[in-house]
Amino acid sequence: MKLTIGQVAAYVGVTIRAVRHYHQRGLLPEPDRDFSGYRRYDASAVVDLIKIKTLADSGVPLGRIKELLKAEPAEFADAVDQIDQAIDVRISELAEQKRRIAGLVAGDTLFLPPKIVDLLDGLRAIGVSERTITRERDGWIVLAAGYPDEAGDAAHAKLKALDEPDFRQIYLAYDEAADWDPADPRLDQIADLIMAFAARYDPGPDARPPPPADDPAVMALMAGATEDQPASWQKLDELCRQRSPGP
Repeated sequence: MKLTIGQVAAYVGVTIRAVRHYHQRGLLPEPDRDFSGYRRYDASAVVDLIKIKTLADSGVPLGRIKELLKAEPAEFADAVDQIDQAIDVRISELAEQKRRIAGLVAGDTLFLPPKIVDLLDGLRAIGVSERTITRERDGWIVLAAGYPDEAGDAAHAKLKALDEPDFRQIYLAYDEAADWDPADPRLDQIADLIMAFAARYDPGPDARPPPPADDPAVMALMAGATEDQPASWQKLDELCRQRSPGP
């Protein structure tokens, strides 16, 4: 007795659509129609369909199933071993993807080294606005992409400087000045504070230099970020350069 496509699909535990898809992929020969116009499947077709379903349920790609159905035992074992290795690679990729997705919950830790994240948390702790922290974070992302170790150490030194009351005052004043007019005379006072602090602050013998200033890619990216800064901050940077003693 032969079965219709619906009967064979129900017996094996697949959908009619799946059986037709296997026909289209060349995995399962399509039987001839009988006098009533229905395709009838014999026992060998049922066996082949069971093999196809078993392999597919095991994770074997459809593109490899036809090869495995015709393979000799040694060839079959070798092909299965290759598929198993490919699955291991995919598992590793998915595990890494899962780790990154989990990192999204942690926010900045996905994009930045721990030392820079500590700095951003330190800025939040002293009351710096999220607007300023976001701008600074984006700059650190640019630096850390090319120089993760140097950027992390520079951020750590900056976090250490936050122990100084004068440095905290400068940061908070800089943050507040974002909305000021570039002609506001208070910017001169902040520039004086910055230069006075820079003149006396000693980062210590273990301090490392910031990321290379001669890297054209970094300089171009940072220049682009600077263009987006508030006009008052750009003016403040100009005032500090004017007060700098130079080389």
